[in-house]
Amino acid sequence: MSSGGRSLRLGRVEIICLTDGEILVDAADMFGPVPRRHWSKAHPADPQNRVPLALHSYLIRTPDAVVLADTGVGEALDPRYAKAYSFRREKSLIARLAEAGCRPEEVGLVVNTHLHFDHCGWNTRRMPDDRIVPTFPRARVIVQKGEWEVALRPKGPDKPSYRPQGLRPLAAAGVLELLEGRREIAPGMEVLPIPGHTVHHQGVKVTSEGGVFVVSGDSIPTAAHAGLEATMSFDLDPEAAAVSRKELLERAAAEDWVLGFGHDPLHPFGRVRRHGRGFAAIY
Repeated sequence: MSSGGRSLRLGRVEIICLTDGEILVDAADMFGPVPRRHWSKAHPADPQNRVPLALHSYLIRTPDAVVLADTGVGEALDPRYAKAYSFRREKSLIARLAEAGCRPEEVGLVVNTHLHFDHCGWNTRRMPDDRIVPTFPRARVIVQKGEWEVALRPKGPDKPSYRPQGLRPLAAAGVLELLEGRREIAPGMEVLPIPGHTVHHQGVKVTSEGGVFVVSGDSIPTAAHAGLEATMSFDLDPEAAAVSRKELLERAAAEDWVLGFGHDPLHPFGRVRRHGRGFAAIY
């Protein structure tokens, strides 16, 4: 198993991190009551106490499938969100996909860890005639059934995180595959529940020649979170999030998994090791 910063070779599988831009989020929302000294070196805050978060997707090429895990914010982020989060982007996910030598038509599976706007934006795109269509026309879109139902009718504090108008065309196009719980989705690849950030949040586990890579979504959004007993203010069920995170870290440390930290600007890949009574990420 070898890695090179923005890409990872796992047996016969190639994994490439593709970034759809960056946002700024209040540090208190990301790290809660954890003292600044525990996270500021890895994630220095700006004068407004905001930390940068990358918007990563993972292109996974196996001998059997071309898979995209999460799809960023999409072609046109709502201006209110763009302003609130100081969104900036040099190149879109689609441009970075092209740089990786992959056309949208070649993607056979899109897997969303959850359906918050920053993880599923490129699932669809708007055509010149204003129709909204799947961006990846030949791909099945794999989501947990409960997550889909919440995303179509969001309510409560999580409501602003969903954009159902960009999701409904997936159902109309007949490309959805709604799962319940753990399931194999391709040879050597499965989804596994990691609840807490949302009730039906899922990860993507890839196994090849004894190596394991897991897209952890917002369960472990940055490498710093691997070593912190902290939940985000965005976690819908903080208690469940803490339990899921610990279980994932324990297995990752014991079995030498590589994790994908989907919001870490510097470290999109990393392993974890036991550190005292907790864990620490290594790169």
